[in-house]
Amino acid sequence: MEIIRKEKDFKREFKNPVLTIGNYDGVHLGHQRIFQRVKEKAGEIGGQSIVYTFEPHPVELLAPERKPLLITPLKEKLILIAEQGIDLIICANFSPKFASQTPEDFVKTILYDQIKIRQLFVGHDYTFGKDRRGNIAMLMELGRKLGFNVEVVEAVRVGGAVVSSTRIRELIQKGEMPEAAKMLGRNYLLAGKVIRGHGRGSKQLGFPTANLRPEGALFPRPGIYATWAYHEGQKYAGVANLGWNPTFHDRKFSIEVHILNFDLEIYGHPLRVEFVERLRDEIAFRSPEELVSQIKKDISRAKNILKAE
Repeated sequence: MEIIRKEKDFKREFKNPVLTIGNYDGVHLGHQRIFQRVKEKAGEIGGQSIVYTFEPHPVELLAPERKPLLITPLKEKLILIAEQGIDLIICANFSPKFASQTPEDFVKTILYDQIKIRQLFVGHDYTFGKDRRGNIAMLMELGRKLGFNVEVVEAVRVGGAVVSSTRIRELIQKGEMPEAAKMLGRNYLLAGKVIRGHGRGSKQLGFPTANLRPEGALFPRPGIYATWAYHEGQKYAGVANLGWNPTFHDRKFSIEVHILNFDLEIYGHPLRVEFVERLRDEIAFRSPEELVSQIKKDISRAKNILKAE
């Protein structure tokens, strides 16, 4: 799969391009349904399946005070889209100049003249162009005039609720990880580098932890979680603490993961952590011994949830 990030490369020739456009934060089940339709159509006409997305998120430029915390930072989003089997990703720079384009100019100049689009798939609530004036009806009319087809992909529902990035953010911030996973089609994940912490996990408590500096900023609700950790392609069960370690009166928010059956030195290494289920709130214990006793209970419960040894 290829990623195009330079505008000059947008002008090359594509083979019967079948396209979808959107920010696609989260790459959730609704997005995945659109990607599936794009791939199917590209296969039917011998074309390329293309996702056209943006960096930064449009709201970051147009209304920074309402900038959302991203479910998937750009690097993670591109990985997830590639895993869907898309042929090509165009990642456009969402600049003031880009944002100032009228809907008609965007369709005519970029989709038609540059990409020479054959088929376009969009979500049920798609809007585009300056002041979000472009809508699906306009898009269909422009498609008829210029000679490409537009198909609207209906929303996916889980438990009667429409799958959306906004709803998933809310679930993650509430710590409702199984519900978020149902809409994402996978567990919520944070990735980053392992940094040095206080060192008390190993020295004082007997439970060494990997302190994660995540690339994203959307954190689950503080508390204790059953997790999966991924290091160098291997998957390990674990228990994570998100918060301020009230027993030790820490003032800095941290994400610490105790990885089961793991004794490697991984400072500076990349680590990916999936949050499976929230176990409890953080609690200020009267002594480190009480905390150790609770950690043992947390590990036992996490093993049951993860069905791990």
